[in-house]
Amino acid sequence: MASPRVQIQAVVTERHRMGECPVWEEATGQLVYVDIHAQTVCRWGPHSTKVQAVHLGHRVGCVALRGQDKGGYVVAAGTCLGFLDWDSEQVQWVAQLDRQKPHNRFNDGKVDPAGRFVAGTMPEPLAPGVWEPAQGSLYSLQGNHSVLRLADRLGIPNGLDWSTDQRTFYHVDSLDYAVHAYDYDVQAGTIGNRRLLFQLPPGRAMPDGLCVDSVGTLWVACIDGGKIIRLDPQTGSCLCTVDLPVTRVTSCCFGGPDYSDLYVTSAADGLSQEQLQREPQAGHVFKVSGLGVRGRPCFPFLG
Repeated sequence: MASPRVQIQAVVTERHRMGECPVWEEATGQLVYVDIHAQTVCRWGPHSTKVQAVHLGHRVGCVALRGQDKGGYVVAAGTCLGFLDWDSEQVQWVAQLDRQKPHNRFNDGKVDPAGRFVAGTMPEPLAPGVWEPAQGSLYSLQGNHSVLRLADRLGIPNGLDWSTDQRTFYHVDSLDYAVHAYDYDVQAGTIGNRRLLFQLPPGRAMPDGLCVDSVGTLWVACIDGGKIIRLDPQTGSCLCTVDLPVTRVTSCCFGGPDYSDLYVTSAADGLSQEQLQREPQAGHVFKVSGLGVRGRPCFPFLG
């Protein structure tokens, strides 16, 4: 199905190298996200004129809210998990994973309905667009700061979220061009019974970040495809496509006062100078309005 009638606006016009993992912080009315290659956690509000940023000194794959306090976040950077205090710009590192894989780093992550932080590790590319397979893992940071490994031998663990009834976990493996579904035990925080939900044809458009709306459908960013696709988890079909004015669409989340706006991150890295001239908005953050559906507040990490 073609794109619905929507309005698309570039709300953050700074050129991010690899914008990723947007999270709407309801307490402050701000969008929090990362620029992986710039090693920064970023914050932007609809009424602000500039992006605030904290530099972490490592490639930061993802960020999530922590507790009910404003300015407290959980981050995954390099192969470490930690807690960022925005005001002091200090991180308390609590875990290091994949010690035996020095070329791995954390990628996408999100907090589950019970307050655990789930994030995946991936290998750095051997060459542009080339990754060693089966090097990634999926980890869950518990409230007591212990870590449980949920899965291994993954390609590029990426976008993730949970169904509205909390019984299903959705997860992208970008290297497989696939969106998978798992049974989820929210009490134990474990996954099982993996099955294929949606398969993109191997090639240019690779599934990246995702989010689930209030009616349970998935919105999946397709990097190098210039689009967001909406998936029906019951049928595995694509309900619609939202085309963006940039090729490297990386992730998305719902936000705004009533969660009716879809915020979309993008990347400039990976484009040639000629491509950058053709895509002056590459690396910007976009707001998509008029989708006719609302999202859900993000869960905070409890610990």
